[in-house]
Amino acid sequence: MPSITREQVLVPADVLAGAREVYLDNYLAATHGTGRLMLFACDQKIEHLNDDFYGEGIAEEDAEPEHLFRIGSQGVVGVLAGQRGLVAKYALDYPDINYLVKINSKTHLVKTSQDDPYSPQLYDIQTVLDLRDNGVNVVGVGYTIYIGSEYESQMMIEAGQLIADAHSQGLLVVLWMYPRGKAVANEKDPHLIAGAAGVAVCLGADFVKVNPPKGTDEASSAELLKEASMAAGRTGLVCAGGSTVDAKTFLTQLWDQIHVGGAIGNATGRNIHQRPLDEAVRLTKAISAITLNDYSAEDALAIFEGKADYSL
Repeated sequence: MPSITREQVLVPADVLAGAREVYLDNYLAATHGTGRLMLFACDQKIEHLNDDFYGEGIAEEDAEPEHLFRIGSQGVVGVLAGQRGLVAKYALDYPDINYLVKINSKTHLVKTSQDDPYSPQLYDIQTVLDLRDNGVNVVGVGYTIYIGSEYESQMMIEAGQLIADAHSQGLLVVLWMYPRGKAVANEKDPHLIAGAAGVAVCLGADFVKVNPPKGTDEASSAELLKEASMAAGRTGLVCAGGSTVDAKTFLTQLWDQIHVGGAIGNATGRNIHQRPLDEAVRLTKAISAITLNDYSAEDALAIFEGKADYSL
């Protein structure tokens, strides 16, 4: 199992001296002491409305928001990421989960052909600190930036200030970085994704979530991801899970992203929560076995299939 000590954590210089120990606690809790992040993305109820939670091929229990928290509580995740209100509604009943509060969000109803994407900040850092002070296990915050949107400057301003404020309080920050807008010809271009990862490190994020690039005849998606992993520098790069695929395919892609592409984790939503509870819990364990323990895709699949057990 990869491991990292408190002394080995690279604490950013904008983490104030009085918040350093809190930052270290949060970093080690979120990564289970490995430096790698298994992020359970639960922010789609705004992003995709009910499309990801109800319909053909989606488990019936996913229609209720508490399904997300049951998975987070019974499974193995680093952080559960969701909007402040969603976390506030359920977190006190699930106090052992590490929470990452998503600060901005938008729905998918307005298409890029109508207007470039802008995800507004919904609340300030103090509302997140209030949650933490009220007993919610908040370890970090998240923010989405659409690079290439005509509104990118506003989102970068908001994210930059958010990171400074969060670090001053010892909180981690994950940036969702997606090239998107009328100026963007190809959202899955590896060079552009690497550029987005570079913006994240310049803004000071601790982790950056990107969509994996599209593979070509010459190179696989994981091979093309290397450029973004290098561009991210000391900002840990994690890949979005995307739409639901079979477990074997997903776990193989995840292993390749880490061991070929240089990612240090994953950020998975639909592939987990669209499944029945028992299956979703087993998938979190299989994902964490790869992310946190360097299991092979085959051994992780055995965990998902119930042929082997896994716990930290």
